Parts: sequence; C-alpha cells; structure tokens
Amino acid sequence: MTTNTQARPMRVPVAPDGRLGPPEAHPGLSDAAYVRRRDAIVALAEGHEVGDPSPPVAYTEQEHATWRRVHAALCAVQDGRVCRAVLELRDAAPVPDDHVPQHAEVGDRLHELTGFRFTLAPGLVPDKRFLGALARGYFHAVQYVRHPAVPLYTPEPDVLHDVFGHGTHLSSPRFADLYRAFGAAACRVDGEPALTLLSHVYWFSLEYGVAREGREVKAYGAALLSSYGELRQLHRAEIRPWDVAAIARTSYQAAGYQPVLYATRSLDHLAEVLHDFLDDFDEDTAHRLGDAA
Repeated sequence: MTTNTQARPMRVPVAPDGRLGPPEAHPGLSDAAYVRRRDAIVALAEGHEVGDPSPPVAYTEQEHATWRRVHAALCAVQDGRVCRAVLELRDAAPVPDDHVPQHAEVGDRLHELTGFRFTLAPGLVPDKRFLGALARGYFHAVQYVRHPAVPLYTPEPDVLHDVFGHGTHLSSPRFADLYRAFGAAACRVDGEPALTLLSHVYWFSLEYGVAREGREVKAYGAALLSSYGELRQLHRAEIRPWDVAAIARTSYQAAGYQPVLYATRSLDHLAEVLHDFLDDFDEDTAHRLGDAA
C-alpha cells in the first residue's frame, strides 16, 4: 500500500455473499483488536528510510491461515481472467503460498531476478516518494494482513496486494523495466500536475491494467491480480482502448470496483505505449497532452 493512488483507500466492504455494504461494517475498520494489531505493525515503519531493511514481523497462525486462503482463492479466480504470460510469472515468482513472507524473503530473490526489493510503507506514501523510489529498484510495501473475517476483500491494500500482486510483476524483467520507467519519469518532475498525470497512468496500467488476448480482455494489473471480487466482475467493466489523453481526464474509482478500464492490444503494446509516454516525460507533458486532446 503505497502511493496516493496505489493506496486507494477503498471504503466499500463486501459481504460473504458478494454484496457491497457500508464502510463501517467492514471488520478491518471496526474491529478494535484488529486495528490495534494493524497499527502496531504500521508503527514499525515510523522513520523508515527508503532502502532500509524492513523489520521482521512475528505473524500469527491466523494471519498465515488468511494468507493461505486468499492466495489459493486468487490463484483459482485468476485462471482464465489473467493474461497467460502473467499467470506464468505468478507460478514462477518467489512468493510462498503457505505463509506470510517477510519482505526480505521475497525481496532478496526479486533482487536476484530484476534488481528490485521491497521497502517499508506505513500506508499512504506521496506519489513523488513512491514513484521516485521505483527508479532505484525499491517498491513500497506494507506488512499487515487483511481481516480474517472477510479475507476476499480488504478496504485497503495489504501485504497480499503488495507482495503477491506486485511481487508477481517484479519477478519479471519486462515489468520491472516499466516500473523503473515510471520511477525515472517521477524523478524528473516535482509539480503536482505532472505527478498527478503519472499517477493516473500508473493506476490504469500497472495497478488496473487489462490487455487483449485474442478476442478476450485479460487482467495484468497488480490491483486486479490481488482482487478476488473484481476479477470475478471484470466482464462488467467498460473496456476502452488505451488513450493517454483520455486516461488523464478519467477519475478513477477509489471505492468499489473500477467502472472503466483501458486495454492495450497486448503486453508488448503496453511496453510500447508506456515507454512512448514515460521516456520523454517532463513538467510540460500534461500541458502538451491537454493541447493535443
């Protein structure tokens, strides 16, 4: 759970029968014991500097059980809904299925594969810090586990989203290259319009991206990879062709499922359009994009 975009505090819990309910009903927000546990883990991030090792967490058996249950459910629902190449990455990624891993357990292996490691986040992290750290090979990640009572929905990204979802991406040189491209672009700018534009494109690609695979639209974004309910409802989203100018004008849905998704023609096309956008990105890109729209 990282940037102002990625942290996306989704405040619409889902009941076991799949219905959405009021935010205060979600035990992740209302269970005092859970909130204390979450806050204690979050406190470990106080004063954390990018690149410092993440302190180990003594996870409980209940937290390990939640990880196992969600990992299995996500793998099952991803089949047929996620790009084949990403499914292959998932199966080869150094992410365990039987316990909550420490950041270093997965990050050390990712570093061997692509040069990336996890760096500790308390939750929300400003776009400049989050995106900029990608250029240095650091992905901000939290350590807490979602509430066990509603394990297939969380009102905010947890360690499953960050380590399982993004860990899948970061095991791949193809995706790691795109994360670094976002980082390099963020390092060249400081203005809010430029960072906001970057966050929108990041949101609709590496978080909520979809691509065409034959006649079907399949997910590849990490937020989709780690969202059981949203993968099941993927067919209900309005799928629009990739258009950076349109993405810049699109307000993303921070509560519930995304009503609009932008599809590239393929994962190769994704790399092409992102590099076209990011490699020359500067403070004036948003202005030029507006003039061209």
